[in-house]
Amino acid sequence: MKIDYRGDADHHDGTSDATPGGYETERRPGELAFALFLLVASLYLLWEAYGIAGFEALSSAGAVPMATTAAMAVSALIIVLRTARLPKVSTESLARDILPFKVILFGGLLVCFGLLLVPLGFLPTAALFLVLAIKYLSGRGWGFTLAVSLGSLLLIWVVFRIVFTVLMPAGIVPEAELLQFFRNLGTGGGAQ
Repeated sequence: MKIDYRGDADHHDGTSDATPGGYETERRPGELAFALFLLVASLYLLWEAYGIAGFEALSSAGAVPMATTAAMAVSALIIVLRTARLPKVSTESLARDILPFKVILFGGLLVCFGLLLVPLGFLPTAALFLVLAIKYLSGRGWGFTLAVSLGSLLLIWVVFRIVFTVLMPAGIVPEAELLQFFRNLGTGGGAQ
């Protein structure tokens, strides 16, 4: 049973109709541009795969990558042709329904997180990300924001750094010295 929410002003209830693109007979905003992007990316990857060994032999190093990317390119071309024939959905817009400001903001925050991770380190970068994200999403005061952000960061750090000993970029925080200080306190090795 397919439910059509297009008549409502706010028609997204968080469920999926499991139809690629959302509608069988109409094209959503940005759908054709995304299909074209997939086609261009597939063609680029096919070119890169060709550069591995060319068409030397079926057993060459580039044969499987070329076959895979050729299948991607053909599939993307079929998707572009099918999508281009569909009429546009008139009740949706790219900014409201597909790529709202919140999605763009968090995409930008994730890019900044990736760029700042090595120079600043995990702790300050994650703290900055969590504070901004929780403040924006919750709309609550700074006390709540800082408590939830820093409490979450402490929990994440203890679980991943202490329990599972996952190495994270240290950056500007002297994390190794802090860990050694707490180890010394726990073993009584601080008073030598």
